[in-house]
Amino acid sequence: MTTKQYENYYVPSQSHWPIVGAIALFLIAVGAGNYVSDLDSGESGFGGYLLLAGIALIIYMMVGWFSDVINESMAGKYSHQMDNSFKQGMSWFIFSEVMFFAAFFGALFYLRIFSVPWLGGAGNNAETAAVLWPDFSAAWPLLKTPGGTETTAMGWYGLPLINTILLLTSSFTAHFAHNALLKNDRSKLKLWLAVTIVLGLAFIYLQVLEYAHGYSEEMRLYLTSGVYGNSFYLLTGFHGMHVTLGCIMLIIMFFRVLKGHFTAENHFAFQAASWYWHFVDVVWVLLFIFVYIL
Repeated sequence: MTTKQYENYYVPSQSHWPIVGAIALFLIAVGAGNYVSDLDSGESGFGGYLLLAGIALIIYMMVGWFSDVINESMAGKYSHQMDNSFKQGMSWFIFSEVMFFAAFFGALFYLRIFSVPWLGGAGNNAETAAVLWPDFSAAWPLLKTPGGTETTAMGWYGLPLINTILLLTSSFTAHFAHNALLKNDRSKLKLWLAVTIVLGLAFIYLQVLEYAHGYSEEMRLYLTSGVYGNSFYLLTGFHGMHVTLGCIMLIIMFFRVLKGHFTAENHFAFQAASWYWHFVDVVWVLLFIFVYIL
């Protein structure tokens, strides 16, 4: 009779971090709702303070919780089974992000394929369209709002094209950094990871310049510029937020590399950050095609 050997599975002790995160998310939700309400009413309420408190608390939670995970990992408490748990968790997280952007892309496609032609009188809606918006022109992008304000579409050339090149290049440099880690080449790992971070920060900086140009008197492309302005800033803005998060993850990985963390056999945290970075790159390519070009 043979006995099968099993790996030890580390079970962490009770933690206060989940309840801290729940309180932080509650403050963010309540604070954001009240802050938007205060903006609409023109009053100065407590929403902004709750929102800032929630953001500060969730940053505190993430720093503390991830520090515990890093210390446990470096202490050798995690087994191959635990790595599989982390991989499944990160996979589901990225899947949730895919669904997040799928909702926004779905809204964009609905506007362009159904709403705009409907307002233009497509099908049997000619009489309804004449009542709702008599001089409406069914063309995308919509450069005139119902109030008569005209805006300018953001072209794909210039800053958007440069940002596309930057992100695509950063995807290659992130891959080179991962290969260097697998070969235990620490110098190239630091180099390629640093280049990836610089490219990501350059993308964020150029997007800020792009938004400043959009809000200039020359373009008058505002968040309130009808459905085109709404969809443009929501899609590109949320993507910019994800790029910022990806940069933070890569910067943390860089400091961990400097401290001697990660080996060719044990480096899932680095791999997870790499997965996330490739994900935001793919999303940007889709944004560049469907928001800027088409």
